[in-house]
Amino acid sequence: MQTLSITSLIKDSPSAVAILDTQLRFAGNSKIWLDNFCHDHKSITGKNYFDVIPSTPKKLRSIFKECLEKGSKNLSDGEKFIYPNGKIQWLKWKINAWTDANEEIGGLIVLLEDVTETRQREELYAKAERVARIGGWEVDMATNDVYWTDITKEIHEVPQDFLPNLETGINFYKKGEHRERITSLVTNAITEGTPWDTELIIVTANDNELWVRAKGEVEFINGKCVRIYGTFQDIDEKKKIELNFNKVSERLALATTGANVGIWEYDLISKSLVWDNIMYSLFGIEENSSPVTYEVWLKHVHPEDKKRAEQEIEMAIAGIQDFDSQYRIVWPNGVIKHIRAIGVLQKNIEGKVKKLVGTNYDITELKNTEMKLQKSEESFYGAFENSDTGMAIVALNGSFEKVNQSLCSSFGYTEEELLGLNFKDISHPEDYNSDVNLVKRVIKGLQSSYKLEKRYFHKDGHIIYGILTATAVKDINGKILHFVSQITDITPQIQNEKKLTRLVDITTEQNDSLLNFAHIVSHNLRSHSSNLSMLTNFLVKEKSDDERKNLLDMLRGASDSLNETIVHLNEVVQVKIGAMEKMKNVNLYKSIRAVEKNLSLIIQEKNAICEINIAKDLIIKAIPAYLDSIILNLITNSLKYSSPKRPPLIKISSEKKLDKIIISFKDNGLGIDLKRHNDKLFGMYKTFHRNKDAKGIGLFITKNQIEAMDGKIEVNSAVDVGTTFKLHFKKPLI
Repeated sequence: MQTLSITSLIKDSPSAVAILDTQLRFAGNSKIWLDNFCHDHKSITGKNYFDVIPSTPKKLRSIFKECLEKGSKNLSDGEKFIYPNGKIQWLKWKINAWTDANEEIGGLIVLLEDVTETRQREELYAKAERVARIGGWEVDMATNDVYWTDITKEIHEVPQDFLPNLETGINFYKKGEHRERITSLVTNAITEGTPWDTELIIVTANDNELWVRAKGEVEFINGKCVRIYGTFQDIDEKKKIELNFNKVSERLALATTGANVGIWEYDLISKSLVWDNIMYSLFGIEENSSPVTYEVWLKHVHPEDKKRAEQEIEMAIAGIQDFDSQYRIVWPNGVIKHIRAIGVLQKNIEGKVKKLVGTNYDITELKNTEMKLQKSEESFYGAFENSDTGMAIVALNGSFEKVNQSLCSSFGYTEEELLGLNFKDISHPEDYNSDVNLVKRVIKGLQSSYKLEKRYFHKDGHIIYGILTATAVKDINGKILHFVSQITDITPQIQNEKKLTRLVDITTEQNDSLLNFAHIVSHNLRSHSSNLSMLTNFLVKEKSDDERKNLLDMLRGASDSLNETIVHLNEVVQVKIGAMEKMKNVNLYKSIRAVEKNLSLIIQEKNAICEINIAKDLIIKAIPAYLDSIILNLITNSLKYSSPKRPPLIKISSEKKLDKIIISFKDNGLGIDLKRHNDKLFGMYKTFHRNKDAKGIGLFITKNQIEAMDGKIEVNSAVDVGTTFKLHFKKPLI
């Protein structure tokens, strides 16, 4: 085949054709080819195909190569290509290798067509059909063959290989009026040529009922029907919405009548106002008395509400706010009614407001109830704010919603501070659970209120005793909204009771102490008296000067011993006399450091270490002299009864617990066998080690001193491990 003859043949071809040599260079092309694919070139002869059209898809390049190598041809009815720049192109081609006179492959003949526009249109049509769920159908009356498109089969829920006929197609319609109607429509179409467009129910192959829109047309030749065809659309969702809307509309009409809700429409273009019959009754006007206008409505609005009502309508029309208004109207007979009006805007196709449509209903009874409730609330809040009793409105989660000034004063907080707290934050931990359990009973409906005596914490940390009365407030449905709590401060009464109880306890203790003291005095003085009497008798009878001198020394020693005993007994008597009146706020750290300084020589001699882990600003309430005595006694005891096996280590620390401050004195000394000596540990003249300096009076005095300050002392000890004394002091009120 000669290239020249081929070139002359295709030049004026009505299709885009190109002839390529074995190097894929253009040997010839049609004018259409240049117009469609190379419009930027005047001539492409001799140029490489891929240089002229560099965007050629990879697949097409491979086909060119394959056809050249094998001398084959390749056909495509159309294939979609997406280029790197996002461009989409559909190409249809026919590529065939040509041979020269020697039957050698001389190149390719390429017939190429850009079918992008056609295929895109087809894609859009297919997508539109699928989105709209529109299928097609056709009946050939000559052969009775029926054709359904894929979507028509999907709507009927049948497989794609399903072969329908006219009878089976009609039988898909729901038995009864729907099947009878489609039968009638098809019959009329066949006999009279009448097209149809109707909405009916079909029952699918899966037994699902579905609303469809069926359209049909007929084709006649020589007065005879030869073809019926049309479309089939799934409108089930739309139809059900429409039916539901109609039901809702009917119900709304019934509801508005039953609820006495009037409906109105204000046309902003014609300035006309339309009312339904309920609107007339709401305004106390005869329905046929006179035409309703905007001015008629405004005339019935209460004079004090007219300006505001008009402004709210204007603002709604301007789109500034929704129309939701409450105003008073005056009936012709002078009766005043409260009306609530709600309106929505309707716009035309240009977006311009054309109507205001809304409802009115009588809220007179509700308003009267609100006013009564408001007066009741004002009375309640007046009593709430001015009550001498602390009061609070407490949410279900325990947070304070509102508090009065009395409660703030009782607890030492500002209103803002209390509103940021939960009732758990100010409740004593030991009383919190009792309160919560009672709250749960009220929430369960077992009781409506409760009363409880409980303890709270003041802002500065001291305890407040109160009687809590809590009452649940419920809404109209019986749901608990919050609690109203009243807290009566009974701290002074409790403190007086405690003082009285303590006075009784002290009196009893003093009586016991006096009895014990009497036994001690009787025993000790009798012992000293007998010793002195015996020594005196010996002295009178003794003739030897040396022996008399020895007896005088013994008599002097007995006299000193008697004096020491009397001093100790006097100290015991003085400990609890007027103790509470001598209590002061004392810096604990400074007191310990002062005693440590006084004992520094002994501490150095013992090679002892004293660790003081006390905050420098820790304040306790104590009698300074007693506190110094206690610290001195406990430190000297740790040094006196230190272990010879190890250097003495004394650790002094503190901790805060609720309303108390606990001070610990811990050593690594000899320790005390508490199983043997626990009961007599703080007894007078009780010793537990063979120390020549031990007199058994120190711990006895210490215990009396700490108890005189309304505190207590505890001990924990293990033999050859060490001893820990814990002193409990009350937290001071600063």
